[in-house]
Amino acid sequence: MEHEQHLALLGASAQGDKQAFSKLYHATSKQLYAVCLKMLSSKELAEEALQEAYVRIWHNASEYRTGKGTVLTWMVSIVRYRALDILRYHKIRKEDELVENESFDLDTSEKISDSEQLLLDKCLQQLDLQQRQAIYLAYFNGCSHQEVVKHLNNPLGTIKSWIRRGLMSLQSCLTP
Repeated sequence: MEHEQHLALLGASAQGDKQAFSKLYHATSKQLYAVCLKMLSSKELAEEALQEAYVRIWHNASEYRTGKGTVLTWMVSIVRYRALDILRYHKIRKEDELVENESFDLDTSEKISDSEQLLLDKCLQQLDLQQRQAIYLAYFNGCSHQEVVKHLNNPLGTIKSWIRRGLMSLQSCLTP
């Protein structure tokens, strides 16, 4: 149900419907902000990444393909790449001391409610160990697929499959 709503809003956004894009933003921004904040550990940088990601989503809405995953998964990948770009920028210029957080716990005070955190934790625990590790590394720690391959010592195709299946399981578990 949620995917169909996101798909309809993204399709309308691709046609230039600003109201549909606004609705899509309100439906997804909390989840995407949580990803940015976890990866960047800074409200200002997370807000910057989120804004840049939504600009990219607006401009590239017509490029979404249904066979490549859900709208939300597509949007998360855009957000992740923007956050990674910002991380690389700041690491190269050493403007900030951004240290990768080894903890997998989300700081719920700024992102999601306690009940949402509990549900997310419960859903994550239901995943296979390999899926959970791959998702933690990719989405919570901001590792690229290649970095996950090196860390888990498995082929790229296997890592991508674990992440894809894990995200599908999470979506099923988190969707009421």
